[in-house]
Amino acid sequence: MEYRKLGRTGLKVSALCMGSMQFGWTASEDESYPILTRSFEAGINFIDTADIYSRWVAGNPGGVAETIIGNWIKRKGIPRHEVIIATKVRGKVGDAPNDEGLSRAHIFHAVEQSLRRLQTDYIDLYQTHWYDDQTPIEETLIALNDLVRQGKVRYIGCSNYPAWRLMQALWTSDKLGLARFDSLQPHYNLVHRAEFERELAEVCRTYGLGVIPYSPLAGGFLSGKYRRGQTETGSQRNVSRYFTDYGWKVLEAVEEVARQRGASVSQIALAWMLTLPGITSPIMGPRSLEQLEDNLGAADLRLTDEEMEKLNEASRWQ
Repeated sequence: MEYRKLGRTGLKVSALCMGSMQFGWTASEDESYPILTRSFEAGINFIDTADIYSRWVAGNPGGVAETIIGNWIKRKGIPRHEVIIATKVRGKVGDAPNDEGLSRAHIFHAVEQSLRRLQTDYIDLYQTHWYDDQTPIEETLIALNDLVRQGKVRYIGCSNYPAWRLMQALWTSDKLGLARFDSLQPHYNLVHRAEFERELAEVCRTYGLGVIPYSPLAGGFLSGKYRRGQTETGSQRNVSRYFTDYGWKVLEAVEEVARQRGASVSQIALAWMLTLPGITSPIMGPRSLEQLEDNLGAADLRLTDEEMEKLNEASRWQ
């Protein structure tokens, strides 16, 4: 397993990140443990979660994925420093007025709940899940800076920020001498490139942010199990949004490269991202050991210039 620095920091994370949105949703706690164990054995030291996973499921109070991860670490007796835990704050975790957002009040309450569920006394990477236009950016960053000073958080990052809000945050940290975002978690894959590439990619390159994209397989669309003319997805995710001429064109190009390389479609989609400069660690979300083993096959797979050009041309968004 390759290890890469998270942006300009000295923190080393595995080139593949284990996502956990499926834990307690499409994978039960008992099914999650073997996935976590096998990924750790394969060298993955980076786990991404959030305090709202999976509150959208009936009967799920949220925080379930964090709880599963905390239970797994304790059950396996894994030394805490060997696992890089990234979690997020912002979403609605209760019914009280301050049970969501990026206010100082909510951040301070939410971090204590995440620490309790994860059964740890610090979080390696604490991320704002998406921006909060009702809270001044100064209030959010001062609160996060205080958590870093207290030792409850080691690094901070953000997710789902447009370029201007990311720049606003970086400028504010610089102006006030605060801890700054060292990573961005964008929605990014071969059939969803423009959102990141239009402006965010250049901001991350210029200011040295690590990039840990979520949904690198487009919710399973880039797994190769879908075909033109298909209407039923059998998926709990909105995969059908990619059932367009553009989406099928990209998928067919990925399938062609996969056949030539003797690899799976998923592996080529991940390898495209791993070959790109500036990408730190795409977040995979396997819900079974079979899917995990397939994803792990991409860890050491890098594409040639010709293969990259074929995929880039098929997925070009300009």
